[in-house]
Amino acid sequence: MNEIQWPELIIFALLFLVVTVLGFVASRWKAGETLDHLDEWGLGGRKFGSWITWFLIGGDLYTAYTFVAVPALMFSAGAMGFFALPYTILVYPLVFLPLLRLWSVSRARGYVTPADFVKGRYGSKVLATLVAITGIVATMPYIALQLVGLEAVLRTMGFNEAGFLGHLPLLIAFIILAVYTYQSGLRAPALIAFVKDILIYVVILVAVIYLPLKLGGWSEIFGAADAKFDATPSPNDGILLNSNNQLQYATLALGSALALFLYPHSVTGVLASRGRNVIKRNMSALPAYSLLLGLLALLGYVAISAGTKALTNNATGKPDTNTVIPVLFEQQFPAWFAGIAFAAIGIGALVPAAIMSIAAANLWTRNMYKEFIKPDATPVQEAKQAKLASLIVKFGAVAFILFIDPQFSIDLQLIGGVMILQTLPAVVIALYTRWLHIWGLVAGWIVGMGWGMLLLYNIPNPATGKAHFGGSALTLDKLNLFGWQPFPGSQVQIYVGIVALVANLVVALVVTAIVRRFKVSNGTDDTDDADYHVDEGDKDLRPVAAPH
Repeated sequence: MNEIQWPELIIFALLFLVVTVLGFVASRWKAGETLDHLDEWGLGGRKFGSWITWFLIGGDLYTAYTFVAVPALMFSAGAMGFFALPYTILVYPLVFLPLLRLWSVSRARGYVTPADFVKGRYGSKVLATLVAITGIVATMPYIALQLVGLEAVLRTMGFNEAGFLGHLPLLIAFIILAVYTYQSGLRAPALIAFVKDILIYVVILVAVIYLPLKLGGWSEIFGAADAKFDATPSPNDGILLNSNNQLQYATLALGSALALFLYPHSVTGVLASRGRNVIKRNMSALPAYSLLLGLLALLGYVAISAGTKALTNNATGKPDTNTVIPVLFEQQFPAWFAGIAFAAIGIGALVPAAIMSIAAANLWTRNMYKEFIKPDATPVQEAKQAKLASLIVKFGAVAFILFIDPQFSIDLQLIGGVMILQTLPAVVIALYTRWLHIWGLVAGWIVGMGWGMLLLYNIPNPATGKAHFGGSALTLDKLNLFGWQPFPGSQVQIYVGIVALVANLVVALVVTAIVRRFKVSNGTDDTDDADYHVDEGDKDLRPVAAPH
């Protein structure tokens, strides 16, 4: 360890201690009769109100990686990094009605995961298992990315050694997180999210007011960014989009918006809500985070104007672009405020990492363990299995960082976004209709997943020297349909996830039409029309923590 920044580290440690205490106290906060049930441990008793849900979902979606990666992308590529803003604006109106229906049917039937709903809607183990596996695989690298954000902060504070010693503070932080999440379940990140979001709001608002004043105003900042991008050879960066990457920008924003609430951790935050009105208020209020995100993204240009340089990761010998914003804070703010900023980002890693691990553990327990290993598992056994699974998931994510180049985790998360989109027909469309057949959905998933992975595999990144999995932007001239190229010579780019999803839907429709013609059984629907409209306080509503 070299050049430890003690004032920053002490403030970081003190705030981390506060959230650790909160994490353990959370087991008694809004507690039910027992935590030995997935409704209580994994969904917080399904009774979070508007404020708690707002902080929980906000803390879940706006992660530590978001707070370092979005401005880092603006720093490196310019306007393309701003896609995160329109996508978070698009997402809430898109998911408003589907989430209400998903909450209602899950509350009525005791579903804990999206795969539970698919199993109940179609009676298909195969389809539910595909949804569960997709959710788990897509979530794992997402958790690892929270560690990337946390490590960027630790590296800036001086923990930048190669080997195990450089990772030791991260490992300690996640052991503590694992212990209080094991004890308190979803209540821990829900309570900690209050601290995280307040710190983030304070830091970002101070940064976007103080730093432009210090650096000569926004005109100087944009001028410096424009000059930097004009001096680089890449045609795809700049403070404005060009004709080739506008479609990529739009489809990436749309695809990200469609994917966001398909992730298991997003669904977990919604299902923990008390009722439909809570979800309505949150879908109306959560865009406030988009304002915060837009301001945050502009810090990438502020870093250019300030002449900020990324730290070199001593473990890899390469510059770590994710350290740009922490280094900016360290250089431009007093040490005490930089410590607060680092704590905000660090705690911002713990909240989503905890929710994601709980969501993955719920999927494993309910849709793998109970389905195939121990069908007669009691609620107590389910809760114990979920707690153990959440530990394994967390330390599996730590293993990504310890033994694999963190850049590989970023690539895996990129793949995860394309993957989770392939569950949209089975989850979202099924909330409204069962017209799509089980085998149409399975075939669509296989084609969308397979083609999406193949397209991603064949995308190079000349800047990093990677021949495969070099990004999510597919040039249209590389689009090949059984030897037919519909856009020969076109350099216009498009997001792979949308291409794969379209293929998924087309195949699902075609196969559905075929199997329906042959009158193949479409499974059994355990849900009723009324289930999609139940709300808190309804007569005969299923009790929380009832046997499943």
